[in-house]
Amino acid sequence: YNIQLLRYAPGYGIKAYGVLMYVNFIFISVFIGYTVAVAPIISYNYGAGNHKELRNVLLKSFLIIGILSAFMFILAELLATPMSYIFTRYDPLLLEKTKEAFFLYSFSFLFSGIAIFGSSFFTALNNGPISAIISFLRTLLFQVIAVFLLPLCFSGDDKVKGIWLSIVVAEMLAVVVTMVFILAKRKKYNY
Repeated sequence: YNIQLLRYAPGYGIKAYGVLMYVNFIFISVFIGYTVAVAPIISYNYGAGNHKELRNVLLKSFLIIGILSAFMFILAELLATPMSYIFTRYDPLLLEKTKEAFFLYSFSFLFSGIAIFGSSFFTALNNGPISAIISFLRTLLFQVIAVFLLPLCFSGDDKVKGIWLSIVVAEMLAVVVTMVFILAKRKKYNY
């Protein structure tokens, strides 16, 4: 991110990204908190052979995460200006660029909860390799590829939009991978 931001948004890119990361940790912690809380329930029902309840927890988790995702997105869009102002009020250009970045970045909250849950779900089922694959793809591989390729899809000053949208694309791809694994392993784990 820093390499690309220095290339396409010198002077404000890294500062704006720092603000996004502070706020991102607050929003993502909701998804992490939920997945940590529900993991013992998943493990217990899997270990007890209670497949009906395992499926119930999975479906309810998707519903809860879907609702939380929509709420996080709406909240992020509504709070983009005030949150940006808290961190960047001293520089009008930085404030404006951070708000723009925040509006684009907030779309990632629509997708991040599913991949975070998927990784935790497979950990709770004692399938560390799938959990690790989802996490690795979501947090490293997809983001690195997207952050280098997406700016090429835009022209001029808009190239920085590709950087802000790279997290959105990475999260979308992670959701696809997560759903592939969940569908592929449903017979093995009987959910």
